[in-house]
Amino acid sequence: MQSEFQQRRDRFLEKIGNGTAILRSAPTAVMHNDVEYNFRQDSDFFYLTGFNEAHCVAVFAPWHETHKFVLFVQIKDRDKETWSGYRIGVEAAKEMYGADEAYPITELDEKLPQYVEKANRIYYHMGRDRRFNERIIALWQRFMATYEKKWTGPIAIEDPGPLLSPLRQVKSEHELELMRTAAAIAAESHNLALQLRKPGMYEYEIQAEIERLFRLRGGLGVAYPSIVASGANSCILHYTENDRQMRDGELLLVDAGCCYGYYNSDITRTYPVGNTFTEEQRILYELVLKAQLAAIAQVQPGSPWNQFHDAAVRTIVEGLMELGLLQGDIDAIIKEEKYKPFFMHGTGHWLGLDVHDVGVRQIGETWQSFQPGHVVTVEPGIYIRPDFKPAEEQPEVPERWRGIGIRIEDDVLVTSTGNEILTAAVPKSLEAMER
Repeated sequence: MQSEFQQRRDRFLEKIGNGTAILRSAPTAVMHNDVEYNFRQDSDFFYLTGFNEAHCVAVFAPWHETHKFVLFVQIKDRDKETWSGYRIGVEAAKEMYGADEAYPITELDEKLPQYVEKANRIYYHMGRDRRFNERIIALWQRFMATYEKKWTGPIAIEDPGPLLSPLRQVKSEHELELMRTAAAIAAESHNLALQLRKPGMYEYEIQAEIERLFRLRGGLGVAYPSIVASGANSCILHYTENDRQMRDGELLLVDAGCCYGYYNSDITRTYPVGNTFTEEQRILYELVLKAQLAAIAQVQPGSPWNQFHDAAVRTIVEGLMELGLLQGDIDAIIKEEKYKPFFMHGTGHWLGLDVHDVGVRQIGETWQSFQPGHVVTVEPGIYIRPDFKPAEEQPEVPERWRGIGIRIEDDVLVTSTGNEILTAAVPKSLEAMER
């Protein structure tokens, strides 16, 4: 595995050239009072180092003769480790994580200048830690103050994101192995939810069974707060209360993904709480499924990003027009976005170390084209809230359609010849949703 991180660092070092990149570990987050959430490393930091501790800094200086990758970490401390867990320490940071040099984090201000003094720029992301931001700015200003005398040192601070994002966007075979496992665990959980759901259950009961399997199968836990939304709650995109009792005749929308080895899956299925859909639910479900299949067909190498969303939108608009829920010229409806009260979000997002993973979608007027190794979610939906308000000059929606929310989501890998649905183990046909 360390060879994988080394390859990533080599590609990154090549991109930053004569610069120096400084990456900070993720901050610790307080749940309440003095109780912290479980630590989760910053994704860029983890991508390049695999190092999973807080209060550390990674430095990348390709121009340095011997120390191109340096870690500043917490020192071993028996008393603190008794309370908060073991630390890797300085020596092991070099041995286990391939650092050319490692120092105690307390020596950062003393040692860092030697890894910046001959760089032409500093690559650093201005994060939420204002005090650390100010330390980096002060370091840069220190070199700028003598630049006209020495003509050496960084003349700019740039965000490393535009260099790192394209690297993270194309997944390696090792990354895909982790994502397939995350998908398989989530698929098993969704299939269990499909079997368990019944009138009278509470949403949190389904959530508990899903998340139990995430941990039981070796996952780190949820990729994001699980959405288990019954009835009109299915019309709330990021509903997370999960405390309602389900009733016969309603829908249950489950949007839940597993995190495994720091990589994520993201699946949504919508099915009747009872045995069968109502007529209106069935019609809209078939329409959303048709839109999703049309969108997946556009996830191909060389296809521009916008094409799969456009395919889903056109399919949904055509269907809603046939039902009389939208009226007018189809191209005008799409251009003026009068479909958005029904379908207000994008059809998908990049997926990887982050659920909404890094990756360019558009540069100026040019859309990013899919490449082998890209992974994207495909998740069209239709949501008709009980208090639904149509777009201007569009018809009112009859009561029988209200309170229905449907989304179908899969994780799709772009291959050299087409695509692979990583989450295909979760059925989504109309017949599979009914029992």
